[in-house]
This record gives sequence, C-alpha cells and structure tokens, in this order.
Amino acid sequence: MLLKVFAHIDMDAFFAAVEQRDNPRLCGKPVVVGADPQNGRGRGVVSTCSYEARKFGVHSAMPISTAYRLCPHAVFLPVDMKKYSQASDEIFKILYDFTPDIEPISVDEAFLDITGSYHFYGTPLNTCREIKKRIMDRSHLTASIGLAPVKMAAKIASDLSKPDGLLEVKGENLKEFLGPLDIAKLWGVGPKTKKALNILGIKTIDDLARTSLKDLRRQFGEHGQHLHDLAQGIDPREIVTDSEMKSVSHEHTFDTDTGSPDEVREVLAILSEKVSRRLRRYSLKGKTLTLKVRLKGFETSTKAFTFGERTNFSDTIYKKAHELFREFHKPGMKFRLVGVRMSHFDDAYVRESLFEDEMTKKNEKVHAAVDRIKDKFGETAIVRGLSLRNEKYRHQSGGVEYQRSA
Repeated sequence: MLLKVFAHIDMDAFFAAVEQRDNPRLCGKPVVVGADPQNGRGRGVVSTCSYEARKFGVHSAMPISTAYRLCPHAVFLPVDMKKYSQASDEIFKILYDFTPDIEPISVDEAFLDITGSYHFYGTPLNTCREIKKRIMDRSHLTASIGLAPVKMAAKIASDLSKPDGLLEVKGENLKEFLGPLDIAKLWGVGPKTKKALNILGIKTIDDLARTSLKDLRRQFGEHGQHLHDLAQGIDPREIVTDSEMKSVSHEHTFDTDTGSPDEVREVLAILSEKVSRRLRRYSLKGKTLTLKVRLKGFETSTKAFTFGERTNFSDTIYKKAHELFREFHKPGMKFRLVGVRMSHFDDAYVRESLFEDEMTKKNEKVHAAVDRIKDKFGETAIVRGLSLRNEKYRHQSGGVEYQRSA
C-alpha cells in the first residue's frame, strides 16, 4: 500500500515577520502584533510576535497587557490584515505550483498532500526544500515544514523544526519519533485531557501507546479510541480542501466593555460585511448563522439560526445577526466581544430552487459590483452608511477568518 506523503507548512512568526521584512529597522527587535497595549492597560490579545519577543515569554493569544509587562520595550503594532492577506496570497500561489491538494488552516499555515507530485523533484524532502527556497526567493519570508505519512505527525514535525526548519518523519520511524514526546504534542490533547492522562501516569506518547485500549475507552469513551490510534501513529484524516470549508467567521473585541446596543449594531454590520465578502471569495453560500457574544465577566454565549435557503448576502446576514442580538440583549448588559459565523455550506452556484426571483438576481449583481470595486480600490472604497460612523471598527474587526473541521 502506497504511503501518503503529507507536508505541514507553517510560516514563522508570520505577521511580525511581514512587518520586519517591510521595515528593516524592526529586524532584530522584539515586535508584538495585536491590540494597543495602552501602557499595560490594553484589553485585547497578541496576534503574533517575533522570536525576539518570545525570548521574554510573549506568545500568541496572550493578553496584550501581560505582553507589555513582560516586554515593555517591544515595538507594538496593530494588525494589518490587508498586508498579511497579500503576503498570504503570494505564498499560497507558490504552494499551488506544487500540488492542488492543499488544506489552508489559516493565512500562514497549511497541509499539503504531495503524494502524487513529489516525483517531479525526486523526493518529498527535495520537494519541501524547493518550496522553502521559492517562498524565500519570492516573499523574503521563512517557513518551517514537517513531512510525514500522517497529518498529525507532519504538524508535530513542523512545530519541532521551528524556525526556518525542515523535518522528515518516515513511515518506518513514525512510532520511534512519536514515542518520547510529551502527550500535549498530540493533535487534540488540550490542558484538560493532558491533566487527566497525567493522573493515570501517562506523560509521553509512548506511555499512551502502551496503555490498554480498554482502559482508555473506560476513561475517555470514544475519544479514548482516537487517542490510542494517534499514539500508534494511526491518523486517517485526509486533506480538506477549500471546497470542504466548514465555517467562515469574524469577531471583534471592544477596547472597553460597551453597554450601547447601537455600538454593537454598527460592529455587527461590519462583521456581516466581512463574512459575506469572504464567502463570495470562496464561492460559498451558508445556511446557518451563529452570533457569538462575550459579556464583561467573560461569559460567552452563542445563538444560531438556519435560513430556508443558503445565502452570502451581507444584508441578509446582518439583519438576522442583529435580530439574534436583540433577542439576547437585556438592559445593563456590557459586551466585551461579538462575532458572526456562517456555516452549513454549498457551492454558491448550486441552486436550491428552480425558480430564482428577480430580487435575488439583482442582489447577486449588486454584490458582484461591490466586490469588483473593493478588489480594485480597497475595502473602504465603498461602505455601508451604517458603518461610516465607526470606521475604526472596520480595521479592528479581525479574528478567525475561516475554520475547518480537524
């Protein structure tokens, strides 16, 4: 049986690296990309940081106030998604030169199945060397790559090879490679699962591999089977391409908790616009809308609605998101974060009805025209009247751009 060859590619400190590339004065300095630290009183998080900043303990998803305390002399920069998206597009164009079987995980990370294409460069290792070289030559950025016969091991290998590394794990060495690693390295083992495994005396992947399946199933149910398989180097997951994307979302964290429904409404309009545009970019329509809200005390709730027909129209998404918010809102509530997600996809060109009304056709044309204008002149070339009053949110409403199932 022919073994698969998976490559996991992860750009090194991507946002910070792009900033350092575009501004050589930042090279060698600790750079933190994320929310405004406000002299240690900022409320957002770190999106990413340079390796120089990591030496001080700064890491992604850390509260920006903590990052400031750890490294107050760092250069703190706002997220510039337009710039990073352009760099990402350039990198993915390179990847598609090597294989069509690509699963983007984020703007700076992807899985590739090179089983059917590595022969053009002799070996999988030579293929990945060429990928790294081409990325450096064209974008002046470094990538770390892991090679393995299963996706899980490829991701671990890329993590272990950072920064600017390349590590190949061959099938015959897979269990030997995994065995001594901490169980937290396994894909899907979070802090709670790690703690539960540690209580059982399971600290390494080899410990997990030696534990009976019966004991694991008794302790973790069906997840015990999954953990046992991973420890044995068994991971049947294949590449999930763009056409199999699971959800598209955007969210926004307010600088200060807000109790203003109007302020939330304006942000929801912008988030809905961004989700709508992202859906059309991937030729997708979604049927299920989910509103995410996080209150002052970090209590997080979601409300979902399933449309009768799939859509990628910004008006439709916004109106329902606002309606869900009104149903959730109670006087005195203070909001820290709101988010909009669309899921339950199908191809944008698949009709669910034989009868397409004139209004739908008109909306399709309007959205296509708006997309063309924004593609040519930028995101702010044409905006909703509702979003004009709070233009600052348009540049701050980042978050997860798209998510897929594991």
